[in-house]
Amino acid sequence: MRSKRARMRAGASLAATLPLLAGALALGTSAHAADGPARDVLKGTKPAWATTKADKGATSNDSGVSARVYLAGRNAAGLAAYAKAVSDPNSASYGKYLSAKQAQARYGATPAQVKAVKSWLTAAGLKVTGVTRHYVTVTGDVAAAEKAFGTQLHNYTKGGKTYRAPVSTASVPTGLKGAVLTVTGLDNAPHKATHDDQLPPPDTVFRNSGPFSSYYGSNTASTLPDAYGTKIPYAIKGYTGKQLRAAYGAGTRTGKGVRVAITDAYASPTIAFDAATYAKKHGDATYRSDQLRQVLPNKYIHTDECGASGWYGEETLDVEAVHAVAPAADITYVGAASCYDDDLLDSLGKVVDGHLADIVSNSWGSIESAETTDVAAAYDQVFQFGAVEGIGFYFSSGDNGDEVANTGTKQVDTPANSAWVTGVGGTSLAVGKGDTYQWETGWGTLKATLSADGKSWTGFPGAFTSGAGGGTSATVSQPSYQKGVVPDALAKANGTTAMRTVPDIAAIADPNTGFLVGQTQTLPEGGQAYSEYRIGGTSLAAPVVAAVQALAQEARGGKAIGFANPAIYARYGSKVYHDVTDNPTGSGLAVARVDFVNGYDATDGLATSVRSLGKDSSLQAVRGYDDVTGVGSPARGYVESWRR
Repeated sequence: MRSKRARMRAGASLAATLPLLAGALALGTSAHAADGPARDVLKGTKPAWATTKADKGATSNDSGVSARVYLAGRNAAGLAAYAKAVSDPNSASYGKYLSAKQAQARYGATPAQVKAVKSWLTAAGLKVTGVTRHYVTVTGDVAAAEKAFGTQLHNYTKGGKTYRAPVSTASVPTGLKGAVLTVTGLDNAPHKATHDDQLPPPDTVFRNSGPFSSYYGSNTASTLPDAYGTKIPYAIKGYTGKQLRAAYGAGTRTGKGVRVAITDAYASPTIAFDAATYAKKHGDATYRSDQLRQVLPNKYIHTDECGASGWYGEETLDVEAVHAVAPAADITYVGAASCYDDDLLDSLGKVVDGHLADIVSNSWGSIESAETTDVAAAYDQVFQFGAVEGIGFYFSSGDNGDEVANTGTKQVDTPANSAWVTGVGGTSLAVGKGDTYQWETGWGTLKATLSADGKSWTGFPGAFTSGAGGGTSATVSQPSYQKGVVPDALAKANGTTAMRTVPDIAAIADPNTGFLVGQTQTLPEGGQAYSEYRIGGTSLAAPVVAAVQALAQEARGGKAIGFANPAIYARYGSKVYHDVTDNPTGSGLAVARVDFVNGYDATDGLATSVRSLGKDSSLQAVRGYDDVTGVGSPARGYVESWRR
């Protein structure tokens, strides 16, 4: 599962409570606008879909505009340079992090810059409605927005709907001296994230039918047809923390003294009860009274269009997975007011501004073609501020493989495409008897159903259902840490220029070899109750890798790892990674699944299928770096390799 900026669920009553506390892209203005020497352009503010063909004419002046003017700060180039230096093991500045206060003092906007930006906006006829250390919010009519940003606003068709967008790239007065990073809100197409549907909806209880395997291969489907010339095992009931810790070399590390933050939209009203119940049932450490807390907004918005309740299960998975792998780590859940980029950016900003954690797990995203470079610049600025403070961001790479089946276009997901985050890919994991690591494949699933007579699999191996996201970015240049590791065939897949390739590292994601999660859900007969189900997706891989990083930080004596990619790639080719391939055993791999047709009981019958492993759309997990699993998954020795 992975969140696509969108979802949430009707709440059961709280049984326990938590304290609620209330790069790669160009930064700033760098060129003069075409209409005169007195203005600087804001790159990426005219979306690609605002074409002449789609133009439906000028937007009515009566239409209201709400926008965010992001502040570039006093030294945007210096921020990016120091973020790179402080994260590079070969730099003299490696690990010399700044406090949040020091970072703001060195790179944040000055009072004079904020005053100048506010004066310019109000002079154009816009009303300033809010000021933070990152942006200024304004409202006004179309004429005022056009005057302020030096462009007309027109209506354009996009996906069968009509949205407003600038006719040309927005610009700002040169006299602001680079104080403005970008502006969002001039186009009013939805900018939101989603979490993928590998997460079953907890509005109505979801249950797995079984039979199951308790570890890989423990229960053979002897009465079902062969696959790849042999009998196959039933799918795992759901791995637990003990099995995942063994697979990824946790050893005796627990994440003690390390702070992990999780960002999603909205918040589960039963998370404290669910997390405590799950830990008790599966032998995980009991939560300390202050170990799990939430930082929530004053109110939630866009609940219907974001499918707010669908995000409850996302939070539950992320919290339980982190605690299962790093049982002593402190967890702070930071909920966004909605699935929209502006609100998700605010949640990330809270982590950075308050330095709430050193490691941040994020199981949401969108497709790269839906991302505009103005929004990408705002994200990268937050990530760079995090890097200089020693904060690392981990983003799931997506659950639709190369995205062709989902969108018709081969592309990567965002924000995992940012050069300033760690993109986490996915695997299918086999943990055997005695919690022994057997193998991993790249996560990619083909599904075929049992024939009516029960003697064969119809259309075997079947159609693609889901798989780890990855591939080559069309918008982000190759970062230095990928040079010499990512093959040119991948880095230059879109042309002659080397580009950012996703992911960087990987962990368990396949829902057929997934994680057991516990959550309060709505029963079909009414009421709510705690129940457990198996789950997967790169929404699982991201918190698992974040938890492993917490173990590594503990091994490092508690010293923050920060933005980890340069150090992750520096370990490439060593034995601290499992070099994951799609064919680790030399023959095809598959599991059998029996599912309730209605998702919760046998009233409407059962559905039996075979799920082939290691079949990720056009992406392939091969020896060395690949665009399904990156450098591989953490192996025994990875955690301790971070010791100082």
